Amino acid sequence: MPFRSSTVFSALEMACYFCKGRESVAFNFTVTKECKNSRARLGQLETTHGVIQTPVFMPVGTQATVKTTTPHELEELGVEIILSNTYHLYLRPGSDVVAEAGGLHQFMGWNHPILTDSGGFQVFSLGPLRKIAEEGVTFRSHLDGSKHFISPEKSMDIQMELGADIVMAFDECAPYPAEREYVKISKDLTLRWAKRCQQAHTRDDQALFAIVQGGMYKDLRKESALELIELDFPGYGIGGLSVGEPKEIMYEVLEDLVPLLPGKKPRYLMGVGSPDCLIEGVLRGVDMFDCVWPTRLARHGMVITSRGNMAVRNLPFARDFTPIEEGCKCYACRNFSRAYIRHLLKANEVLGIRLTTTHNIAFLTRLMQEIRAAIAADQLLEYSRHFFQAFGTEK
Repeated sequence: MPFRSSTVFSALEMACYFCKGRESVAFNFTVTKECKNSRARLGQLETTHGVIQTPVFMPVGTQATVKTTTPHELEELGVEIILSNTYHLYLRPGSDVVAEAGGLHQFMGWNHPILTDSGGFQVFSLGPLRKIAEEGVTFRSHLDGSKHFISPEKSMDIQMELGADIVMAFDECAPYPAEREYVKISKDLTLRWAKRCQQAHTRDDQALFAIVQGGMYKDLRKESALELIELDFPGYGIGGLSVGEPKEIMYEVLEDLVPLLPGKKPRYLMGVGSPDCLIEGVLRGVDMFDCVWPTRLARHGMVITSRGNMAVRNLPFARDFTPIEEGCKCYACRNFSRAYIRHLLKANEVLGIRLTTTHNIAFLTRLMQEIRAAIAADQLLEYSRHFFQAFGTEK
């Protein structure tokens, strides 16, 4: 199906911004403050559908919805950008259907920025159901076993049809652990695919980010970063982390890698969303994060609090008539008790996971607001010490 733009753009918005060094008002990133005591920084990321304050956490809407929440509820929680999944939307309902609806924003009723991943990580996760080659990846659908093929060009076609504000280059995510030889081959393939993505991507109202790979090998990470920087993408994802390695190793990789990335472009740590990792990433200069963790946690009856994660569905809360967290202004905490939410969860009532999801998204959104305020005051190190002490990960 031919590509159809989801929005009528002005001549200014349609100006090509990035590919091969050009920029446009459709995407712009500005660092507004650098912390004096760490590598953290504040920024503003301008897209066609709005401005995002960074550092930012992006809730994940895999199937064009953040599970159990409405777009209006996300707006009320202060969410500025969400992530949606190329692989899943390609399989169902189909990117052509989304394009026919007017693009992903209109399809899902979310008139704010959206980032779509490339589908690379999901294909990687299929294991024996996929076969990787130079041309791309052949795989069988996890839904019905049907055979499919995604190349860098196909990934771009899908993401252009979906119409997100930020799109990701198709990459191969090496597993952990992995032998150095395999990781190098994977890193080199990711580079070649990034070049093909850059050539295939033609939507001027989207920003195409590259993804740095290289596993846990610092020299391969450096090679990947420098090679991709040469291609001058508008932003850089950090992939291949949070795939099973200890957090300390992830932090070590970030320590060495982030300073290599362009200071005037956004840095996006993919698949990371626990409060401790968010703070540690920001301290090392990361601007953007996403993860299914807070919503998945909520569906299992777990909530995030300033004193750590809490299994609200457990028996000790059966007669606890206090809110999930005192002082939290989310809808769940303003209106309901732990005992009531536990009752809903035990009774398998949908409202239970709606309330735990609302709280968890509210917690991380508020956390990022507090982080930004701490950076503005050059107090992020002090803030992080207090947070870790209360959260149970004291430094």
